[in-house]
Amino acid sequence: MQIITVSPKYQIVIPKTIRESLRLHPGQKMYIVEYEGRIELIPERDIKELRGFLKGINTEFKREEDRV
Repeated sequence: MQIITVSPKYQIVIPKTIRESLRLHPGQKMYIVEYEGRIELIPERDIKELRGFLKGINTEFKREEDRV
């Protein structure tokens, strides 16, 4: 976990390691959500970027009758 500082203008800097791991770029839009007393930033992604992100997911589980 890393610590950041909120500037007088309420701005923050996302650490380089996180920017690189999430492949963020300048000008990219993000959703901001307040959830259970914390702030979550969710990068907006192009639908094309999401192709294949569920590859390898386990689908071998019993489904409820109304979900089949």
